Amino acid sequence: MAVFIDHLAVGRVLTRADCITLLEEVCRHEAAGKTVVSPRLNSDFRGGAMRILFASDHAHGCGAIKAYHAIAGVGTRYLVSLIDLNSGALLALLDGRRITDVRTAGMSGVMARKVAFTQPVSIGMIGSGRQARAQLECLASVYRIGRATVFSPTPDRREAFARHMSAKLGFPVEGAGSAEAAARGHDVVVAASKSRSAEPVVRPEWLADCRLLCAVGNTRPQFAEIDPRCCEDARLVVVDTPHAIEEAGEMIQAAAAGLLPQEKRATLASLVAEKMHIPAEGMILFKSVGSALQDLALARHCYAMLRDDPGLRVLPDLQYAD
Repeated sequence: MAVFIDHLAVGRVLTRADCITLLEEVCRHEAAGKTVVSPRLNSDFRGGAMRILFASDHAHGCGAIKAYHAIAGVGTRYLVSLIDLNSGALLALLDGRRITDVRTAGMSGVMARKVAFTQPVSIGMIGSGRQARAQLECLASVYRIGRATVFSPTPDRREAFARHMSAKLGFPVEGAGSAEAAARGHDVVVAASKSRSAEPVVRPEWLADCRLLCAVGNTRPQFAEIDPRCCEDARLVVVDTPHAIEEAGEMIQAAAAGLLPQEKRATLASLVAEKMHIPAEGMILFKSVGSALQDLALARHCYAMLRDDPGLRVLPDLQYAD
């Protein structure tokens, strides 16, 4: 029998530390050739858009379909379907909103584990939404953070973010009046904006002190959250999936301009499996667009933890044709 798992139930069983560990495990499966990850299918329609992804993890015998649709003026809804690869049975349908937030932040946490600091870290945040909060929380589970700065174009939002996250995480978070002010002078810079523009939000000249740049806000080819020249300045460009090079506008532009040679590229899976290593100096750029493999890892964990919960809604079995 399949079950439906809502976002509140997901939140009960997914901790930040668990997410990072689960995602690290699935990276090892990917590096070992035990997974399949599809490119993103994008379909725009009048007043909205649909995105569909698929992945399978044969080490665990599961597959997942992630579908999310956005309606102008309404918002975005996410659904993850978890299937058994041996029987073909649908195991669960999961509300994917919280999974999307924590898996994206969790991948930055996996990346952070590979870029070590001996001293307390300073963080520059571009963005103040759900994803920015999740990013800062995951980084705080990996690093000792001394301070953080946040920019949002809406002053009330960035000040609310600063107050809330300071109280929750126990280190000072201050609002900044510009993206430049939020980025300059920090060890780690996170671009988690909602900008939908071809004009970059983050410029390379602001990143002289940056050791790790996490760019997680843009997944579309027509936009660029960070300046493509950031790829030129980086010692290593790490992607959460090889499809990122073809899916995100800043990566497409950097590759087309010759700023992203093959010898400068790495997947996070190759780092986790220690097939590649982080340079001792210079900026590391991590570009994340998300994949159904990440959704699968967290959805499988939620299903394992909750499938016998009597409070879950049970769905009828799907029939198949002979």
